[in-house]
Amino acid sequence: MTPWSVGRSDRSSKPRRLGLTHVIDTGVPIEHLRGQLDVIAEYADVWKFGFGTSYLDPTAGKKVQVLGDAGVTACVGGTLLEAAWIESKQLDCLAWAKDLGFPSVEVSNGAARMSGAEKRRLIEIAAVDFVVMSEIGSKDPQDQVSGSAWAEEMVLDLDAGATWVVAEGRESGTVGLYQPDGVVKWDVVESIANAVGIEQVIFEAPRTSQQAALIRAYGPDVSLGNIAPNDVLGLEALRRGLRGDTLGIGIDPGAQT
Repeated sequence: MTPWSVGRSDRSSKPRRLGLTHVIDTGVPIEHLRGQLDVIAEYADVWKFGFGTSYLDPTAGKKVQVLGDAGVTACVGGTLLEAAWIESKQLDCLAWAKDLGFPSVEVSNGAARMSGAEKRRLIEIAAVDFVVMSEIGSKDPQDQVSGSAWAEEMVLDLDAGATWVVAEGRESGTVGLYQPDGVVKWDVVESIANAVGIEQVIFEAPRTSQQAALIRAYGPDVSLGNIAPNDVLGLEALRRGLRGDTLGIGIDPGAQT
């Protein structure tokens, strides 16, 4: 660390429950992972193996161990569990994830035709052995988004045993929480914040503009997800007011020394 300080001082430190940085891994080689963690482990909290990559990656178990040693929670992406559910193999998937040492799984129904009740039952089962992150929202850009319906589902999923709920934005940042051009749907965000609060919500926000907008609205300790590994350091700079998009926000110039 540098011997002097600049930027916001109210950023929480690890282990965090607020202000999580939720990373999406779409196939990072383990050698690259080790090098990245040397730089970003302090700023990354959850490392989600996106879609079915954990199933396909022969080094997944080793990566889980490397992440754990660095203080980062490895999470199985929800689409893999949905694929297993379609074939009635969801229990096999959970047993496999436990055997590999994954401490967390995501439960979602954004692609499969899984009812809310079926999803909550799967959350209850998974919560016995894992920290559960429940994703809310469809991956279909044609589906209508209702902030009140999302908020209601979040409350039910938390009651079923989820530790955090994840608001859908996809890795493109163009569905769910966002307009096709990436602009935030503030009516949806505000419905969630009013009904659930932001303490247990992770807003998927892959784009810098989306990250900056949510930080300006809710402060440096808003939890943000679907962050590319190469963007983690840049996001932390946004949180601390060290980038143009958030420069000086939340800082009292008279209090600086």
